[in-house]
This record gives sequence, structure tokens and C-alpha cells, in this order.
Amino acid sequence: MNYTLRVLTITLFLLFALNITAQPNNDELQKQIKSLKEYNENLEHRLDVLEKRIDDVLWYQRLGDVAFVDKVYITGPPLWKEKNPNAMSAGNPVKFWSYVFIPRDIDYSKKYPLIVLPHGGVHSNFSTYYTHIIKELMYQKYIVVAAEYRGSTGYGKSMYQKIDYGGLEIEDVDASRQYIIDNYEFVDEDRVGIIGWSHGGLITLMNIFEHPDNYRVAYAGVPVSDLIARMGYYTQDYRDLYEAEYHIGEKANDNVEEYKRRSPAWQTHKYQNKPPLLIHTNTNDDDVNVLEVEHLIKSLKAEGKNFEYKIFEEIPGGHSFNRTDTKIAKEIRIDIYAFLSEELKPERPIKSLTEIMKAAYFK
Repeated sequence: MNYTLRVLTITLFLLFALNITAQPNNDELQKQIKSLKEYNENLEHRLDVLEKRIDDVLWYQRLGDVAFVDKVYITGPPLWKEKNPNAMSAGNPVKFWSYVFIPRDIDYSKKYPLIVLPHGGVHSNFSTYYTHIIKELMYQKYIVVAAEYRGSTGYGKSMYQKIDYGGLEIEDVDASRQYIIDNYEFVDEDRVGIIGWSHGGLITLMNIFEHPDNYRVAYAGVPVSDLIARMGYYTQDYRDLYEAEYHIGEKANDNVEEYKRRSPAWQTHKYQNKPPLLIHTNTNDDDVNVLEVEHLIKSLKAEGKNFEYKIFEEIPGGHSFNRTDTKIAKEIRIDIYAFLSEELKPERPIKSLTEIMKAAYFK
């Protein structure tokens, strides 16, 4: 049982214990329960903020010896769904944070390639889960930007409820790319790649569908690909994240077109055969069922698109199969880095397990 659920359970118990003699009527009881739910929701957001601040400290602690770690505050498009279109703030750009990672050993008189790395999760954030991957990218002398796009956790309830899954979050991520190009002269705007896993894979795909000229190469790992199928095999608790009033606000069967609009497998006609694209999936993925990615692959093929893909069979790790520290995961990442380096030409490309090990321990 997680912490917030324990808090809610204890609070409900105390509420009933304190009011058992008062015998409140049903309306009063419903009001009390609603108030407790709101309190629990606000507490959960406060805990997310605390967790994010701790994680920020960990980023510096884990990477400070090999990278300059920064967070920049930038803007994306206005909300797609204004709660009050007549409010004074209506139409204002959405503000969000982005992580920037710069290798400490670069020569600022040179130009370096950029990796745009959107995080996964319906509501999540760029956490130190990615530490080893960032270290491997730093070793290769990539600059990395990771947007905490609208809907990310750790920034309070307001940011959480700005979520636009498969929508304007895509533009937030592309805005982080543009910010780096505009502000860092040592970044080569002609060598920009985008990579992501899971929901980050969806964002990767939608970015190259919408902005093919902005990226030189793309990698999508276990990408969320078909929200309509996803609504079918997930539980109602998961569907509630999309059906929330501040989000899509409708069920998939009430507005199929809206869910299709947000699904890469239904938007493959937009892919212009550039940039080069590599897709990976795993048959024992317990998060993004392989059937979603198979739909994506079949749709791309049906449209006559050129791309590379691999369906891995029962690789240990499931959804995280090539993001762990196992030997096979590292070998798969070497293949990913080779695919990226063909276009991005990093100064120190990783080509072997020995170099993966060096990346883990280099100073």
C-alpha cells in the first residue's frame, strides 16, 4: 500500500470513528469523503514536488563529475483546452522546465550534436532512472535536453492538469530543441536526434511526423502507438487519466477520432521517410503490449514508408528490456547508438561493451 493510500485509509478510519456517535446524514458524509479525497489529491501533488526536488539533487550528485546539469524555464504553446477562455491568462504560453546536460570535457569552440530525450509515463517526469543512459550520452559528447512537458509530475496540481497526451506536449518537446539551438552556440542545429521510450517513444514519433526537418535521426523504444487499443486492454483507472475533465474528457468509444489523432499508428501517413527511424519492441512487454507496436509497424509498411525495426522475443526486463544494466540491454543500446551515430557523428561514439563500461565510470 503506497503512502498516500495509507494516509487516506487512516484518515477515513478516524473520520468514521469520530463521527460514529454523531450519525451524520448521507449528504454530510459525502461532503466529508469528497473533502478527504481533495486533501489526499493535494497531498499527493505536494509529495510529488518533494520527490522531484530530491531527484534534482540526485542528478547533480550522480552526474556532476561528468556533466554540467541545468534546468531552464521555457514556454510552449497555450493550453489546447482553456478552462475559462475569458480569463485574463487565457491564451498565455505554457511554462515548463527542461533539463540540460552538457559534457564537462567539450571544446566550446566546436559544434556538438544534440539529443532530445522526452520522458515516458502518462503523468511522470525525467527522473534519475535515466542516469546510466545520460552518462553514456555524455561519454559520446552529446548535448542532451529533456523537457518536463505539460502534464509532468513534480510541479504541482496546475501543471499536472495541463496534460495533453499526444497533443501539445509534442510542441513543448520541440520547443526545448529550439531553445537549445537558440541559446547554445556550440550545438550543431544540423545534427539533432530525438529518442524516447514508451510515452517518450510516442512523442518521438509524433515529433518526426509533424516536424521532419527538425531532426536528423529518431529512435522510438517500446512506443505507445494506439490509444484506442490501449483503452481496451487497460483498466478503468488508467482510462480515467484520459477521460478526466481537464484532459480529453471523453471515452474512446465516444470520440474515436480524438484518440486516433493522438496515436502514432493512426498517423503514419504523415511520416515523410525522414528522418531515419528505428523502432524497438519486446514481446513480453507488460506495459505497451506488442500488438500496439505491431499495428504501428504494419501501418508504416502499408503506407510504403522506409524505416528500421526489430521485434525482440521475450527479452528479460519486459518494458525496460534495453534500459537495464544487463549485458543484452547494453548490447542493444550499442546498436541504438550506432544507428544514431551514422547521422549525428558524435566525437566519441560507443561501439563496444568496453566503451559502455568506460562510460559508466569515466570522470
